[in-house]
Amino acid sequence: MAAFASAVNSPTSAFSEASPAGLLSTVSASNASSEPPSCTIDSEPLRLPLAVFYSLFFVLGLAGNLFALWVFLFLHSSRNSVRVLLINCAVADLVLLASLPFRAFYHVNGDRWLLGSVACRFVGNIFYMNMYMSIVLLGLISLDRYLRLSGSGRSRRSTRLRPLWSWAACGALWALFLAMSLTLVSTPEDKSLDGTCFQFKKRIASRWKAYINLTVVLMFWLVFVLLVVSYAKIASRLLQVFKNQPDFPNASKYKQTAKKSFFVLFLFTVCFVPYHTFRPFYILTQMDYFKSCTAQQLADRTNEVTLLFSVFNSCLDPVMYFLLSGSVRRMALRVVGRRLAGRLQRGDVGKLRHGQPAGLLCRDFRVALHGRDAAGAICWPTVCMN
Repeated sequence: MAAFASAVNSPTSAFSEASPAGLLSTVSASNASSEPPSCTIDSEPLRLPLAVFYSLFFVLGLAGNLFALWVFLFLHSSRNSVRVLLINCAVADLVLLASLPFRAFYHVNGDRWLLGSVACRFVGNIFYMNMYMSIVLLGLISLDRYLRLSGSGRSRRSTRLRPLWSWAACGALWALFLAMSLTLVSTPEDKSLDGTCFQFKKRIASRWKAYINLTVVLMFWLVFVLLVVSYAKIASRLLQVFKNQPDFPNASKYKQTAKKSFFVLFLFTVCFVPYHTFRPFYILTQMDYFKSCTAQQLADRTNEVTLLFSVFNSCLDPVMYFLLSGSVRRMALRVVGRRLAGRLQRGDVGKLRHGQPAGLLCRDFRVALHGRDAAGAICWPTVCMN
């Protein structure tokens, strides 16, 4: 009887001693199986293209924006609101371009960041701060073009006050974006991956950062709607003017202004719409609404590719300056004219040595450059008979 009792109690006691460990291991195994597997995002196919494009955009954008800023600050004679907005847009582009060498080197270095997490957050946030600064400034430029075309006499008389208000608006924008950037830089990420910087990262604990990103995406679409509405009204007004007054004396001037304004809309659409169309999916994936590795891989790659279009805006902005600013346009033509003048002079001197007239070629070149200053700057007295 005692043997039977010991035989019965033996497995029971054994179970009571072993069950806590067994249950713990079972629960741990079930928890481990329920957790989503960690995803390793393969960014190797994009490393070289991203490094090449960032380097190319840096060189082209730096040259164009430095030239435009030099013209605005030292050679621009007019003092209007467009000049103020273009100056701030050029500065924003230059600061954004200053971050591109860090991105290019990061990708060349095999997506390994060597400068620490604080520097990573600083470079990344400065990049985005100036991108959205350019977006808002483009919206203000389009609004200014609309007011110039459709403004009443009272608004035209208040043109002298516009530069002051433009400087105030730009100062407020710089302060707002700088405060947001400093807040983001001073706060570490949820999970710091050693040696990485610009890759996809989760924002589960710090969801407020994701909400800030969603807010600026919403801001972009509001600015885009503003652009579309402004240019729709511009087109409607021009059609009405040309319909009611076919022989309108300033019709050609209005057409030129409209074409320049619509280039801003074209610039905005090509450079920024693809990125911000996909951006909500990227942010929601960061917030773990889409948990699959495929979604994370798609979010990372598509974000990097569409971001290139946004960076390309810094190279196209000098083209916008050329169209919107007569000073930039004249100075660009003058620089090109001086470069071509040396070639024309050498060719004309050769023709003179062979007894051929040189005045026709230089005269045509003067006509092509439209203006007394351009002609005087490029024509040599010994060759062009003025």
